[in-house]
Amino acid sequence: MNIKKFSIFFILLYLLNNLVIASPLNTDLQELFQNNKAIIYAINIRTFNANDKNSNGIIDFDLGETSGNFINAVERLDELKKLGINAIHLLPITPVGKIKALGTAGSLYSMADFLSVNTQLVDSESELSPKNQAKYFVDECHKRGIRVIVDLPSCGAYDLYINRPDLFLLSEDSTPYIPADWADVRLFNVPDDETLFKSDIFVLHKLFVNYMISIGVDGIRADVATIKPYIFWKELISYARSKKEGFLFLAEASENWTQPASDKAYFTDYKKLLEAGFDGYYGNYFDFKNWSKSYDLYNAIENQRKILNKYPQKKSVIGSFETHDVISPLISGGENFSKIIIWLNATLPLNPYYVDGFLQADDYLYDYANKKANETYTDDEYYYVHKGQIDIFNFSRKPGSDTDVLLKEHISAINLRNSFIDQITKGKFIILNSDNDNIIAFERVYEKKSVVVIINRNLANSENAKIKIKNLKKNSKIIFIKNDENKIITKSTMEGRFRGAEIVVFTIENN
Repeated sequence: MNIKKFSIFFILLYLLNNLVIASPLNTDLQELFQNNKAIIYAINIRTFNANDKNSNGIIDFDLGETSGNFINAVERLDELKKLGINAIHLLPITPVGKIKALGTAGSLYSMADFLSVNTQLVDSESELSPKNQAKYFVDECHKRGIRVIVDLPSCGAYDLYINRPDLFLLSEDSTPYIPADWADVRLFNVPDDETLFKSDIFVLHKLFVNYMISIGVDGIRADVATIKPYIFWKELISYARSKKEGFLFLAEASENWTQPASDKAYFTDYKKLLEAGFDGYYGNYFDFKNWSKSYDLYNAIENQRKILNKYPQKKSVIGSFETHDVISPLISGGENFSKIIIWLNATLPLNPYYVDGFLQADDYLYDYANKKANETYTDDEYYYVHKGQIDIFNFSRKPGSDTDVLLKEHISAINLRNSFIDQITKGKFIILNSDNDNIIAFERVYEKKSVVVIINRNLANSENAKIKIKNLKKNSKIIFIKNDENKIITKSTMEGRFRGAEIVVFTIENN
């Protein structure tokens, strides 16, 4: 270790030992998540409450328009509370790279610093410091019973590489590795042996944890968690929980991810991540759009249950039907498909998860997408956007649309969930026997009450089906919550013709 690096290491150690941590040092988010009671809403502060006066999609600061920030974001928290949201997933709030960047503001996942907040998310008119503005937002969430999860980016910006090349994995020609096709970030050099604990990169991650806890956050969502070794996560998670009891760790990982992001990257699969201490992972529900038969969904759920039940501590998953990395369900399946996602989120054994704009029926199609910009704050001259995904690259509009049809659907679904919370979070998940593979049919049973969900997965065509309802008895009390026309119930069987994408939900109460 040279003298310069030796000094940096001890400076980091000093900061690690002397950073003041906010109180109280506990949270109930981990318990909520483990019991499928977290209802999570992912937001990009930069767009969350942006004010696009001329409706061109881009925030024109010279015209007096304002992007989203920690202060004006508080204005929308009551809206989220009314939607039943009790946890927010903050997309990265760390400073972003401006060199070799993507988009005119820079990708949220191009992290340029571990120990400060992104000044793009700061209200310049507030007297509060950037850190205290972030803390103010978190405090306001907590006042409303909303917990906060902060995103930890997996890689570093090119700007960070220029300042700290020792943090990055270098090739033989001394250039940093670009993982996958992520052109604006570089791969960190993370040891997988005992040298990890004395490495600057690990100490910086511990400092990041300290910093996030000091502003009051309740957990971390680890971006591409698979890219770091088991020992890294085991030690970091243990450290975080020694600082704040009940601190949640959510891994971005899936059963379908089986390869590293590059030939030089680690690959730690979701099972090892859970073993390391993660409370849950994404699962593979983002593939639901490609599943044409009911047993595809059943198999995914059964596989998850078998895996999760192997661990001594409770684990769970999120309803990853739509994430900021997935094309809008309104594009991949349309409005009726989006309604199906809403009801599955509300009734399956998982933690419901939504991205800002989905419930407001945003298709994330931007008129400015990938066009040359009038003004840029990075070295990218184009409005880089992933088609059909929420914009994380530019100063852009507030997510949403002119229709509230999906909001109304969500409210109905979440009201059912809240009314039958024991059935949804404690009850058995029972697959119902059907003579039609296009029909999804399951029952959530707890004590003498159950919720039955029947969905025609065929979006375009009607399907005839007979479904055996397991807990339906002669004297059962049935209450239809959604759609009951043209269905015949004889003894313990429902029979009828289900319209394309039709959703039937009813409750059963037995004496």
